[in-house]
Amino acid sequence: MMRGHGDDLPVSKLPADGTYPSGTTKWEKRNIADFVPVWEPDICIQCGNCSFVCPHSVIRSKFYHEAELEGAPEGFQSAPISARGFPETRYTLQVYGEDCTGCHLCEEVCPAISLTDRTTKAIHLEPKETVLEQQKTNIGFFEQLPLNERGKVDFGSVRGTQFLEPLFEFSGACAGCGETPYLSLLSRLFGDRLIVANATGCSSIYGGNLPTTPWTTNSEGRGPAWSNSLFEDNAEFGLGMRISVDKQTGLARDLLHQVREEIGAEWVGKILDAPQNTESEIRAQRERLAVLKTMLLKMKNPVAENLLSVVNNLVRRSVWLVGGDGWAYDIGSGGLDHVLASGRNVNVLVLDTEVYSNTGGQMSKATPTAATAKFAAAGKRVGKKDLAMQAISYGNVYVAQVAMGANPQQTLLALREAEAYNGPSLVLAYSHCIAHGIDMRKGLDQQDRAVASGYWPLIRYNPELRRASRNPFVLDSPRPTIALKDYAYNELRYSILARTNPKEADQLMQLAQEIADLRWKTYEDMAGWEAQAFHPS
Repeated sequence: MMRGHGDDLPVSKLPADGTYPSGTTKWEKRNIADFVPVWEPDICIQCGNCSFVCPHSVIRSKFYHEAELEGAPEGFQSAPISARGFPETRYTLQVYGEDCTGCHLCEEVCPAISLTDRTTKAIHLEPKETVLEQQKTNIGFFEQLPLNERGKVDFGSVRGTQFLEPLFEFSGACAGCGETPYLSLLSRLFGDRLIVANATGCSSIYGGNLPTTPWTTNSEGRGPAWSNSLFEDNAEFGLGMRISVDKQTGLARDLLHQVREEIGAEWVGKILDAPQNTESEIRAQRERLAVLKTMLLKMKNPVAENLLSVVNNLVRRSVWLVGGDGWAYDIGSGGLDHVLASGRNVNVLVLDTEVYSNTGGQMSKATPTAATAKFAAAGKRVGKKDLAMQAISYGNVYVAQVAMGANPQQTLLALREAEAYNGPSLVLAYSHCIAHGIDMRKGLDQQDRAVASGYWPLIRYNPELRRASRNPFVLDSPRPTIALKDYAYNELRYSILARTNPKEADQLMQLAQEIADLRWKTYEDMAGWEAQAFHPS
């Protein structure tokens, strides 16, 4: 099928259960970029920003003992790791040039500039033909280097996440996509425990554009479980996954109690009572289950056989409902509201492009005031639905609004808090899009401006804080420093109306500013900030 000969396949050759091999995008090697990133070890500060924002997971990092460099090909790059307490440890940042789309986001976000040549950053783009063969040689050796153990990586910092293996890679999304970095991060953080219910939209197309898929497996052959459902029922579809996991976990615990005497009461207790909050604790549980499986295989009785079929559910699962604003704000909003009200431990990630991106840029309830789109060619006249406030009103839903380009650390914190919260969570992620009419290499800058204007406040609402007698609502972004128009008119979706109907555009922009001001003031009040003169415009 990848060779274009799918029509030659008889139906009998297609998988009857609908499953396809994972990680097949790594075989595509589309080679669509004329310019690809090049790493300068002597300039690099090893911050991990480039790996964090890469839409296609083509930038990978590892640290390892210097002895591992024996047999390295000529031209393989490394540097001493810039961290205390790691003697004889080297660091390598590797670029997968054949899978790169040349979007420039890595170069834009890199903070390290040469002291001798102010035009050169630690990662910058050069013509592919000059570096590709060396990169291909280096990749072969890089992949032989040992993967960093997840239990020894700092999950709480952007710098640390670069050492986590992405299980979402080389997707067919647009160059510079604003959605895919969030999915790559999701796969790094929660790895093979991740279960994804994906609504139809961009994320379902680049996520399962059969016969290839970017969702892949780790070195142990385990990876996220992913499936696509429709706009109107994806939330219920994902809730069903949560209910199934809970049921199978309960069944596994019951069956384990039934073989308690054969296995040993103390050993069973360790499995059932094991904490699974950190990666090292989850790894320890996996090791206990490996021993348990060996015991069960020797027992050869119906209870043991049944337990073997569900025993993996004794490792804590991470269920995520993923989709765009067309799903969450519009067609699937009723189902999403039902799921949030259920109280179940599900996580929702909304990749908010503020428009129906996959079907050509139609208006959604997430489309902001004064922006144009199909079915809003004269500019949107009403405000954007405040989905965050709707979810907060339940009181028991974790809610966060994030923008990777404005505050990557807050994005990381919110995803980790949402997953750790034992109840429903909702994360709204600002996702710049080619439909906005922007230079995609400046997408992260636009995210930053959206936050700086007060249009997209960074927030976290954590019901757990109330139990500690603290305000559950945290406003993570500072007061606005620029007017809304200074953000908006960098995008064609706003500026085109200023050309075709300047008077109407000006009136709508004033209305949009008033709405942004009011929302910001509301959020300030909820956060308990002291009142002061407020004139962001």
